[in-house]
Amino acid sequence: MNHYLTAFQVIGMRELRRFFTQRGRFLSALVRPLVWLLIFATGFRAALGVSIIAPYQTYITYETYILPGLCAMILLFNGMQSSLSLVYDREVGPMRLLLTAPLPRWWLLFSKLTASVLVGCLQVYAFLAVAVLFGVKLSLAGYVLILPALIGVGLMLGALGLLLSSVIRQLENFATVMNFVIFPVFFLSSALYPLWRMRESSELLFYVCSWNPFTYAVELVRFSAYATSAPVQMAIVAGSGVVFFLLANHLYDPARR
Repeated sequence: MNHYLTAFQVIGMRELRRFFTQRGRFLSALVRPLVWLLIFATGFRAALGVSIIAPYQTYITYETYILPGLCAMILLFNGMQSSLSLVYDREVGPMRLLLTAPLPRWWLLFSKLTASVLVGCLQVYAFLAVAVLFGVKLSLAGYVLILPALIGVGLMLGALGLLLSSVIRQLENFATVMNFVIFPVFFLSSALYPLWRMRESSELLFYVCSWNPFTYAVELVRFSAYATSAPVQMAIVAGSGVVFFLLANHLYDPARR
């Protein structure tokens, strides 16, 4: 058991040190959602209306509506960036040695995944703190209740990143895959607009959004932010995360390489 905890601690501390030394990564995690919140929200608000119905059947401003979606976007980008480092570490970095350690492969990947989620949650709360300065905020209970949702969504998206990194050998290919994964996943969800608005314009896109796991990740964060239970969203996020992680663990088998 001590070996398991040591590996978990070492991988976690390495991920945290990498995050705090890469200031550009931290700034980009703040600037990207703030651009959507402060600039693009103006155009979307004009198109969708001043207020949007919230999960608990109360009308709120558009900026407050998309705040949970932008939190999920931070976790999405963080999960993909963490997996980007795995592509390099797996071939020439420390992950190449870790995968040969006398510990279960799933535990090593889970340690990496958990450390990535911790970094993502720190980024989300930093973004929420900055958003308060611009008058966009949640209730006090929302800031507390959103944490379990962030952890669950972070695990799911991080597992998706692990799955992608397990089938990619070169960083150049990973950049291409990210463009074909991140943007479709983000825009074909309810992060920026309600699904009923999407259905009004295109029935096909509505069903695509409904089958997108990221949609349920966004809704889980949104419902938690407004202290509303979301058992269906929680089940889909948990199930998707387990499937992604099991597939990644299988594809990381050194025997396959």
